[in-house]
Amino acid sequence: MSERTVPAFLAVPLLAAALAGCGAGAVSVPVPSADAATTRLCRGLRLPERVHGEKPRDTSPASPLTTAWGSPAVALRCGVPLPAGLRPTSQLQTVNGLSWFGVPADRPVTWTAVGRQAYVEVTIPAKYAPPGDVLIELGTAISATIPAKPEGQL
Repeated sequence: MSERTVPAFLAVPLLAAALAGCGAGAVSVPVPSADAATTRLCRGLRLPERVHGEKPRDTSPASPLTTAWGSPAVALRCGVPLPAGLRPTSQLQTVNGLSWFGVPADRPVTWTAVGRQAYVEVTIPAKYAPPGDVLIELGTAISATIPAKPEGQL
């Protein structure tokens, strides 16, 4: 796998559309269908109270696998499937030792933490640019609580 800035690969219209019109109410964040082992890992994820200085928001439907902060919302989904475009040759961005696979859409941008026993997806609206700041904040929690897969596994 090569590691450098991620080019545009795919659009993520469902999540982008769900987050586009967010106000102060609950944020619509699709809940991933995770197996029991992955759900246990995700429930153990200890996320920061604030992300990029933003307060947490309720998600709809409510789920321990989703959370959000700010408006427009930074949205996190734990237990998502392997990203469709991810290949052993995909370009990854490494931030503080955690590898991320990026899927830039028009706005927002979706990043998935890979090489972990649970995939964690983060959608970061342009307001929070550069996305690396948010990835650093969330990556610390992910690295601390979601075990790494064996070297070389996505």
